[in-house]
Amino acid sequence: MFKKFPETGEQLNKEHLDFLRIFTKSCRKSILQMVVNAQSGHPGGSLSSLDFLATIYPLILSRTGEKIVISNGHISPAVYSVLAELGYIIKEDVIKNFRKVETIYEGHITRHVPGVYYGTGPLGIGVSVASGFAIAEKMKKTDKKVFALMGDGEAQEGQVHEMIHFCKQRSLNNLILFVDHNQVQLTGSLREIMDINIKKIFEAGDWNVIEIDGHSHQKIWNAVSEAYKEKNKPTVIIGKTIMGYGIDFMEKAGKELKSEWHGKSPKKEEAEGAISALKLSKDEEKTLEEFRKSIKGKPEKPKFPDPLTKTDINDGKPIVYNTDTLVDCRTAYGKALLDLAKINKEIIALSADLKGSVMTKFVSAELPRQYIECGIAEQHMVSLSGGLSLSGFAPFASSFGAFLSSRAKDQARVNDINYCNTKLVATHCGLSVGEDGPTHQAIDDASSFLGFFNTMIAEPADPNQTDRIIRYIASHYGNFYIRMGRHKIPVITKEDGSIFYDEKYEYYYGRSDILRKGSDLTLIAIGSMVCQSLEAYQILKKTSPEISVELTAATSIKKFDRTLVDSIKKTKKIITVEDHNINSGLGSQIAYFLEKEEIKVEKFLPLGIKKYQLSGKPEELYELEGLSPEKIAKQCIKTAT
Repeated sequence: MFKKFPETGEQLNKEHLDFLRIFTKSCRKSILQMVVNAQSGHPGGSLSSLDFLATIYPLILSRTGEKIVISNGHISPAVYSVLAELGYIIKEDVIKNFRKVETIYEGHITRHVPGVYYGTGPLGIGVSVASGFAIAEKMKKTDKKVFALMGDGEAQEGQVHEMIHFCKQRSLNNLILFVDHNQVQLTGSLREIMDINIKKIFEAGDWNVIEIDGHSHQKIWNAVSEAYKEKNKPTVIIGKTIMGYGIDFMEKAGKELKSEWHGKSPKKEEAEGAISALKLSKDEEKTLEEFRKSIKGKPEKPKFPDPLTKTDINDGKPIVYNTDTLVDCRTAYGKALLDLAKINKEIIALSADLKGSVMTKFVSAELPRQYIECGIAEQHMVSLSGGLSLSGFAPFASSFGAFLSSRAKDQARVNDINYCNTKLVATHCGLSVGEDGPTHQAIDDASSFLGFFNTMIAEPADPNQTDRIIRYIASHYGNFYIRMGRHKIPVITKEDGSIFYDEKYEYYYGRSDILRKGSDLTLIAIGSMVCQSLEAYQILKKTSPEISVELTAATSIKKFDRTLVDSIKKTKKIITVEDHNINSGLGSQIAYFLEKEEIKVEKFLPLGIKKYQLSGKPEELYELEGLSPEKIAKQCIKTAT
């Protein structure tokens, strides 16, 4: 055991290097035991990247508590082996339970394991999350570094390039990225699959680029020391490595740039000799035990707050829009966000070159330190938000619904798996986009998040309800997807003409509100269709007063409350109205809900979008889809009688 931890800028002495040799030897044995016992896993990249992890975890991270994000999450055997040697987890447990059911030692790294700060799998995501951690440290004005690790083939992912440009633009000199450049990916060598030049990619992004032997602990340490001196740029350390390094029969294939050990476990008989050769002597075991005793702190137990848990965010006082005001929900969102940001430094607004459209411009103009411009990079923005949220911030990431729900769905999904606290606010949803045409008319966006277990969905009916919903999601933990259109809509009123969503209105997730009482038919509308349905109600009142329609405004397609249930049971006839694909939104979810709750109805008619529309004014497109007030009223007459 060495007497003193090395400081960056110093050379590692013989004691340090001897320790790292023993440390990695034991880790290699654990890696083999894990994958052999599971007969599953990724030993090749685990072995090629190990020397980097085995240098910074014990010599830096165990002392400072700084974060690292492993973007190539399949190298979990390497990560778990290092954490076991540090004493953060029990070695016997991870070897026995790796990739086994109902244990935390998943095949790709998971945040359930102490010392893992973000669970990854899909390539390209982790590096963006790391930039979120790095910018969070900048915002907190600390001098902490953030480390990241990725594979070389991972640079084929477009999100990596989004991250490269962003980190240079923001001068994230506190980010140190290691690339495991073993020149092999899943099905072959880089040269065969996609011959990319890692060095030139990062040089083009104007990073501080360092090339080293990725198996030399001394050179890894020197490169990290050099990165610590960089004042203006993020640093990438490109480590030239060998897949399967340290295990003779695997290393041989790695040197030949063969991918056979990328995701394949050796049989027990194949690995027995290598495992035996890696057995530690009593003195080596003693060295590691003494080191574990020298570690003063351990990572905090991972926290997974229940979704909708109240946080410390101050939700402020609601903004009330008068009945003579015609404003779009996105403007109400932008103003609520600014108001929240003024009283909560944790509130961060992000957008992807759309701040004037999604109305994050208000925060950008008045509180530039709480605004992050990501450029045209929605995937990076969403993953970046995940990193920010796990650093104590409440990020609001905004873009058009068509981009957030499709282009960045994978990133939102991994945030969901990690129990993040991201607020995705989408504007320009539905046919409300009008003339922009079908590529921008997000009509399947809400359904993208239905399968997520830790992401809530909501859609406000007017500017006042928008304000309340935004304040609610800011002050409650969890991932949210909030959906709204582009066009201006009137303020919803009570029958006496007063404001419905007034200063006394309190939103809760899944809340439904009866806007007009009735007994013959429950008309359930959501979002901008509430205004359309309210107009339809007024038409019916004049033309068919004998029909008693109960107009109910839903706020989510994922959760329905007692108000809605009682209305349906009373009328037993339903029409749903939504500015969304009829097959995967409000109507389909209500149908599923009725079946699940065993609620019998006599008639059920979903109204929504049945095909792609071309350009046109919103009211023209609504007419074509049968969503105009007049056509909604006609359907009410047919269904109620």
